[in-house]
Amino acid sequence: MSHLSPAAFLVWAILSSLLGVFLVWHLWSFDRFKCLRWSQGSQGSFKRVMTYSYLLSVPLIWTYSVGFAIIKYSEGFMVLPGFGVIPVPHQLWKQAHQNAILPLYLAVAFAWALEMVTHLEELCFWLFVVNAGSAQRDWFRSLYFKTWLVGSVVAILYVPLVTIFTRSDPLKCEAYTFLAGSLGSLSLTLWFIPVLHLFGPFLRSLRKEGVDMTTIVRLTKFHELNTIRVVFRLLFSLPIIILAVDGVRPHQHVNDSLIGTDLLAMVAGFGVVLSSGLTLVIFFPRSIEGEISRNTSRNRGFFSSKNHLTFVSQEQELYGTYDVRDTEDPDKEPPPSSIYEESIAVAPSTAWRQEAQPPSADSQYPPPPPLPKVTTPQSAAPERPLTIRLEPNRRVPEPDIELRPQQAVPKLTADNLAKHNSRAKKVAHFVQNFKSPIDFRRSR
Repeated sequence: MSHLSPAAFLVWAILSSLLGVFLVWHLWSFDRFKCLRWSQGSQGSFKRVMTYSYLLSVPLIWTYSVGFAIIKYSEGFMVLPGFGVIPVPHQLWKQAHQNAILPLYLAVAFAWALEMVTHLEELCFWLFVVNAGSAQRDWFRSLYFKTWLVGSVVAILYVPLVTIFTRSDPLKCEAYTFLAGSLGSLSLTLWFIPVLHLFGPFLRSLRKEGVDMTTIVRLTKFHELNTIRVVFRLLFSLPIIILAVDGVRPHQHVNDSLIGTDLLAMVAGFGVVLSSGLTLVIFFPRSIEGEISRNTSRNRGFFSSKNHLTFVSQEQELYGTYDVRDTEDPDKEPPPSSIYEESIAVAPSTAWRQEAQPPSADSQYPPPPPLPKVTTPQSAAPERPLTIRLEPNRRVPEPDIELRPQQAVPKLTADNLAKHNSRAKKVAHFVQNFKSPIDFRRSR
């Protein structure tokens, strides 16, 4: 705190602000903030708890970093004989700044506790996914869910309690708060490494069992994101635990060095912000295909009678009979010359329609009226390409399916039949349906 330079807290403030901007943009692109509604129908209580626990940790980290950045730059530096220029110690701060120390420590303590709740849920969830079989399909009745429930209560209580019990000495309070939080984060990160090791064989087993490719791609994406996030979580927890362990010792070595404390604090800031951003992407995975489909359906009403799409048939493109005047306003009365051209313009590929056989008796559509035959001199060549207007090409009703000849149905090979029969024995049913580690609903 007092031994850190203002630049270190400024880096934390900038990074946490960027995380907040990314959070708002991602949730808006995800579903226009619908996931934040408390009364969302398809969202269960578990997903609401996980959503709000993660979203609350981001503004708490921002409050801690921005608050101390403002205080540190307001207090500035001082010259201490024997040590040189150092940041002003907290004993010499203004009374208002001293009163803000404990609330800011409580903010980072609760943020740390909520972050451990999030990471513990993911650890238990991925263990459940890797070890679950076809008979085990309910996450809420599993041992992993109960472990997360107990661990979350412990995390919510012990980190803020450590801050409250050591509040008499700000330096001691900071050291023990960061030690408690970093130990919890480091233990969860180390426990996550075996899960990453087991996830590769798990994906290969899913391919052998014939799971659809969409599920394989989704799980592979989650596996890669979790691997990258573990690296950033180590970059966050290891520097903090070094500073915390050095802070609780009688003689400090790392904390007495300004470059050491600033370097470790800045690396930890990058680690916590980037890992939190990856957690957001994992919890709320965007579907670009779905977003494009929603935007396309939303913009369908854009085309009016004056702004409509024009479809060119293959005959028009092949024989050059497409005319821009066909895309004009249909309510506008066409010139007399165009009426004459419509009656005589017949593309060679559509000439068979005039000599078509009469429809059968069971046809439900009346035959189209024949085009008038107009004879023109052979030598007379049109001055410009002839035009035609598109007509609906209605499909003739097919005969009854019972009257069709029976076709031979291909039989499954022995390997495919074995995969089909063994698929339900090894693969859990929920694996092919889930989209996010928090998107689970209680089975009935």
